[in-house]
Amino acid sequence: MFFLAKVCACGEYVLGLVEAILDVFGSDPESPVSVGVRVLPQGYWYTVLYSSVILVLCLIVCLVGDHIYSRTAFAILLLITVSLLSIFVSSVVVKRQDFVITHQLSGNQTVRYNTSYTGFNATTLRNNLASGYTLDYSTNSVMSFATVFAVLFTSCTGIMAGANMSGDLKTPSISIPKGTIVAVLYTFIIYILLFLLVGATCERTLLTEDYGFLQRINLWSPFVTIGIYCSSLSAAMCAMIGASRILHALALDQLFGLPLAPAAITSRSGNPWVAVLYTWGLAQCVVFAGQLNAIASLVTVFYLLAYAAVDLACLALEWASAPNFRPTFQFFSWHTCLLGILSCLVMMFVINPVYSSGSIVLLLLLLLFLHYRSPTSSWGYISQALIFHQVRKYLLMLDVRKDHVKFWRPQVLLMVANPRSSCQLILFVNQLKKGGLFVLGHVQLGDLDALPSDPIQPQYNFWLSLVDKLGVKAFVDLTLSPSVRQGTQHLLRITGLGGMKPNMLVLGFYDSCTPEDFFLQDKAFCDAAVGGGTEGEYNFGVDLPSLQAHFPPVRHVESPRWLPPEEYVGMISDAIKMNKNVCLARYFFQLEGEGKNSKVDGSERTIDVWPLNLLQPGSRDYQDVCSLFLLQMACVLNMSNKWRHARMRIFLNVETKSDDQGWVADEETFRELLRKLRIRASIKIVPWDSVVQRRAPPDDESKGALSQHFLSAVNSMLVEHSSPAAVRFLYLPRPPTQQSQSQQYLAQVDAVTNNLGPTLLIHGVTPVTYTDL
Repeated sequence: MFFLAKVCACGEYVLGLVEAILDVFGSDPESPVSVGVRVLPQGYWYTVLYSSVILVLCLIVCLVGDHIYSRTAFAILLLITVSLLSIFVSSVVVKRQDFVITHQLSGNQTVRYNTSYTGFNATTLRNNLASGYTLDYSTNSVMSFATVFAVLFTSCTGIMAGANMSGDLKTPSISIPKGTIVAVLYTFIIYILLFLLVGATCERTLLTEDYGFLQRINLWSPFVTIGIYCSSLSAAMCAMIGASRILHALALDQLFGLPLAPAAITSRSGNPWVAVLYTWGLAQCVVFAGQLNAIASLVTVFYLLAYAAVDLACLALEWASAPNFRPTFQFFSWHTCLLGILSCLVMMFVINPVYSSGSIVLLLLLLLFLHYRSPTSSWGYISQALIFHQVRKYLLMLDVRKDHVKFWRPQVLLMVANPRSSCQLILFVNQLKKGGLFVLGHVQLGDLDALPSDPIQPQYNFWLSLVDKLGVKAFVDLTLSPSVRQGTQHLLRITGLGGMKPNMLVLGFYDSCTPEDFFLQDKAFCDAAVGGGTEGEYNFGVDLPSLQAHFPPVRHVESPRWLPPEEYVGMISDAIKMNKNVCLARYFFQLEGEGKNSKVDGSERTIDVWPLNLLQPGSRDYQDVCSLFLLQMACVLNMSNKWRHARMRIFLNVETKSDDQGWVADEETFRELLRKLRIRASIKIVPWDSVVQRRAPPDDESKGALSQHFLSAVNSMLVEHSSPAAVRFLYLPRPPTQQSQSQQYLAQVDAVTNNLGPTLLIHGVTPVTYTDL
């Protein structure tokens, strides 16, 4: 928006210069013959022609480089100073004069005005103090406060000229503040003196009917002519060179992609000549407006919106309490920022509501384009400072002592050994979190005492890039530890902050399956391997080929497992002791349709829930904490985007051959529970008398042993009833207290879930449902 303001201002200054030239050298519309120096023909297309010639002159200066512009600007400053001195001297020396002003109207009508230069006169000053807006003879429109403000404001828009050329200054942090403040004070004083001077010496008609009146009342009119020409030309060149620098910065940051890519090209001396050509071309379009006052409102609205954005940025930094934001201007505060924003927005709509609304719509469209294009650059995001400030504040307000079961949500720590074989599980758990915390945890084996530096820190960018690539809403937490079990304990204890800490540990299943390489299946990762990817986009130092090369190949069949079963079962026990829910995920490499580009809505999917502890047939409690936790997690999955239309089935295992018919009452009680919990699911009754009969004798069960026939029967029952399901939720028994039984425990769970398809074995330890209103 600031670039557009600069471009429009460049065209406006050129049109103003042409008007001043035609006032002196333009031919008299009443006379068919040129008189004296008034030789230039006038008209709309002639105005465009003269403006184009002047723009080419500005283009040549800007193409040569900023050093020529700087020298030219200093010479122009000296000439303008001489011109101003002549005006002040003339106000004292020149005596009273009478003038006749003529204007050519449409239809060959001529209007004449008689007016005077009175010299210093109290009556003249008093008559000029009140407002008296009249017809603007250059545009044939009635002026108002808003239109006059719009024209005047464009003469005060050089306040950011130094910031535009910050890259060309030796010490911008010193030069910009000093130069800006001195320039503003100098300009303010000059304008106030000029207002008082002309208001006390010129009649109102002279001021409103001849915009070049200063030439009439000067000792030697060429002084004013030279001053006007120099100031307009200087302002036009300043706007062009400033706009080109802004466009060059936009091109370097790659914000708008290919259309602006050529603007990043520079000459050997660093001059962005292509950006200058861009600016010149757009300014050439602006001069087709034909009149200065015709575009003054648009230029002012663009500038006000740009200044409001600068104020908003400073206000955001102040509110974010960014330590490195230390303005040298001592009178800065958030109050001045807010006042600046409000005053800019108010004046925009006072000047022209249509232009203001259109400029805001254009700004919103640019923001939407940037948001959906999602360019990533290294110059920092003010949103990150604001987010940090607000998140810290709200995390302090998130008091763990105020937790209530009504507002429980899963907060997951998913332990990942190698993302190459775990991407499907990562995508699935992303659907399972239901707006809760999702953390990817990884343990690297090692001892920091034996290493020269921490090997974990350089890895974060790779993991974060993986999260971006998969499109999941997850955090990453890595740790260095002598063992995976100790590292998992560390992560369970320290991951998260305040009330946002994991309450559920998810582990991949411990079996002998050969893991598959997801990177070889996903087209995006395959394209990265052959050189595709995000060329030209800032990626925090991680491109797709290096991302793929960072993670080691998946384990082969003959490769030994470096995680013993005792340690794996110990991780489950540790989590339960720490009051964390545990979930073991198996066969999720078979699950498809969880990617961010997938259109799956779950209408063809089924979710099966087996809430009974199948390894302890004697227990018929369908409403213990773990069973209710299974129901809750299945319901959470059913509410996610890719599973919202999936059918949920709940299987109740009953012994129908026994004389006790209590299972009928249990079924009715369970249906009532589902109604209270508002869980929509169909209930399937599964008789399993033949399965129960195969369990081991009581003396063997006391040792944790179950017969292989019983485990096979349970597995067959699950395969028979749940083979069509997309995912299954099973009750995970509590692990044994004795480490020697770890292998046996894993073998039992492995046998029950063998060839079952994507399955979650869950052991819940925290209450998650609430039936009271």
